[in-house]
Amino acid sequence: MPLSLYNDLTHQKEIFTPLEKGKVRFYVCGPTVYDYIHVGNARPFILFDILRRHMEDMGYEVVYVQNFTDIDDKMINKARDLGISVDELAERFITAYFEDADALGIRRATMYPRATHYIPQIIKLVERLIERGHAYVVDGDVYFDVLSFPGYGRLSKQSLEELLSGARVEIDPKKRHPLDFALWKAQKPGEPAWDSPWGMGRPGWHIECSAMAIDILGETIDIHAGGSDLLFPHHENEIAQAEAATGKAFVRYWIHNGYLLIEEEKMSKSLGNIVSVREAMRLYSPLAIRLFMLSAHYRSPLSFSGEALNHAVSAAGRLQNGWKELSFALQHRPRKKERDDVLRETIEATEARYEEELNDDFNTAGALGAAFDCVRAVNSYLAQHEEVDEESLIEAERFLARVDRVMGIIGIERLADIDDLMTSEIERFVSERERARKAKDFKKADAIREELAKKGIILEDTPHGTRWSKAM
Repeated sequence: MPLSLYNDLTHQKEIFTPLEKGKVRFYVCGPTVYDYIHVGNARPFILFDILRRHMEDMGYEVVYVQNFTDIDDKMINKARDLGISVDELAERFITAYFEDADALGIRRATMYPRATHYIPQIIKLVERLIERGHAYVVDGDVYFDVLSFPGYGRLSKQSLEELLSGARVEIDPKKRHPLDFALWKAQKPGEPAWDSPWGMGRPGWHIECSAMAIDILGETIDIHAGGSDLLFPHHENEIAQAEAATGKAFVRYWIHNGYLLIEEEKMSKSLGNIVSVREAMRLYSPLAIRLFMLSAHYRSPLSFSGEALNHAVSAAGRLQNGWKELSFALQHRPRKKERDDVLRETIEATEARYEEELNDDFNTAGALGAAFDCVRAVNSYLAQHEEVDEESLIEAERFLARVDRVMGIIGIERLADIDDLMTSEIERFVSERERARKAKDFKKADAIREELAKKGIILEDTPHGTRWSKAM
């Protein structure tokens, strides 16, 4: 089944076909780095990282770009409040972003462009818009003329009148039309500024992403993604200024994730109802947070609550325990000679469903269901059979490893992240404990168990011997 995605530009699900065979140009709007990211911010970063991984799993070469907005009104105001420069503020929270993203298991992008590093490209793009009659200069400010671009509102599926009635637009006598937006802002006292043909100033927010995306990925890119709150005006404005400047289609597939809700309201800094990623990770494991984010379709709203996160904790535990049971069986269970066709067919069916769900508009919830079905099938099989079909279990292991490589919800690398020296030491303790149990020296056996528990090692006595695992 080929990959299909819901394209917000056409309002329909479409078969994904990249501009260049085998290669995907993928741009995701990143954070404005004036504060720690909250879990609402994290949703698109997790989701679109997984979509990128899925595409790579399909064989695509993905150039994945996620920007940092490091100059805008929020940056300037926050830096002023803290008594530091905008550059210092940006460095502080870019560092914090990487700490949080790494902890959540978000893979590093191909590139992380910063708006302030692309000032020459931004100026050139604004110059092109002025030359083509799509922008005008007023007292050092440069505005995009929405009336000059007939396609304005195409992404939002609204006319100028409808957009104007639904938007909160400040009255600005400098503008020809209320929806005209700033491409370049003249310097105000105390603000960072760069030299330009129109005087000292700084770029507007919308032009930053267009300039960076075009410079890195080309004038037409395959996928542009972000939260649904960016659809208007940010992405609508990106389309207008990019296509007005180049005369080419800017983005072929526009993808937006639904809001993260808390008590039925969108989570946002402006509403003051945010939960930072750091706060969330003090209460829940990164694996549980990732699994929670994948538990609903990406276009649907998702409600953040303690109940939902606790459910994700339990679900992540079931996946990890399933992996441990599978690995232990492959290491210690006796093998049967004949193949178990029922188990093999079940594993093949769950993997096929996993692929179908992800290829059907990136349905992570459906793909999760397939992974859980595989774990349940293996657990049931192991409970009913002393001797095991090695080939079928290896297929299950390979499939679950694939799920983890794409979705990052089992933590296989973390489960295996114990060096050889530590492994040797643990196994020595386990053997010593086994000898103590055989000698009925249960006091010593319990003491060894307690000592290992202090080191984060959990022991489990099974009919096939004692196994150990690292606490997550």
